[in-house]
Amino acid sequence: MTKLKIQYKPLKDLIPYARNSRTHNSMQVAQIAASIKEFGFTNPILTDGANGIVAGHGRFEAAFKLGMTEVPTIDLSHLSETQKRAYVIADNKIALNSGWDSELLALEISDLKDAGYDIGILAFDPSELNNDDIDYSVLDEEEIDDELDDMAKGVRKAIQIEFEPEHYEEAQELVKFWREQKAYVGMMLMNYLKNEKQKL
Repeated sequence: MTKLKIQYKPLKDLIPYARNSRTHNSMQVAQIAASIKEFGFTNPILTDGANGIVAGHGRFEAAFKLGMTEVPTIDLSHLSETQKRAYVIADNKIALNSGWDSELLALEISDLKDAGYDIGILAFDPSELNNDDIDYSVLDEEEIDDELDDMAKGVRKAIQIEFEPEHYEEAQELVKFWREQKAYVGMMLMNYLKNEKQKL
C-alpha cells in the first residue's frame, strides 16, 4: 500500500477537474468554509500528481472564499488515469450512501447545545432537528401564487408547508423555490410526502 504524504501547495496552482459531476452550491461552500474556520483544514485536497484536483472541489472553493493561499494536499499519482476518474465519482457517492442513527444524533446535538456550542456549524437545516414540534400551515392550490408573492417580500424564516400526498410534485417545486431563497423548509415533511405518494 502506498504511503500517503501531505504537501502544502499554493491554492492558485490547483486545477479543478473539468468533468467533475459533483456540484457545490454557494450555501454548501459557505458551510465548508465555516467548518474549516472552526476545525481547521482537516481533510486534504487530493491531486493527480500534476496539481489537478481529484477530490476536494468543495474544499477548494471554500479555501478561496476564506482567502487562503495554500492548502494541504495528498498526491494520488500512483493511481491510473482511469482510477482517478472513477475516484472522482466514488469518493462522493460512497459518502452519500451513509445514514444517521436519529436517536444518537439527537442526543449528541442536545449535549452540544447544552454545552453552549453553536450547532449551526453542523450544517443541519433547523427543520431537520425539530421533527417533534413542526407547525404546519396549509396552502390550497389556488392560493399558492399569492402566498409566494407575499412570502417573497418577507424575512427569510423557517416555513413548513403541508400538501396532500397527490400534490407531492407541487410541494417539491415550492420547496425548491424556498431553498433558492435560502429559507428553511421541512425535509421531514418532504420525506413524508414522498413515502405517502409511493403508497398511492
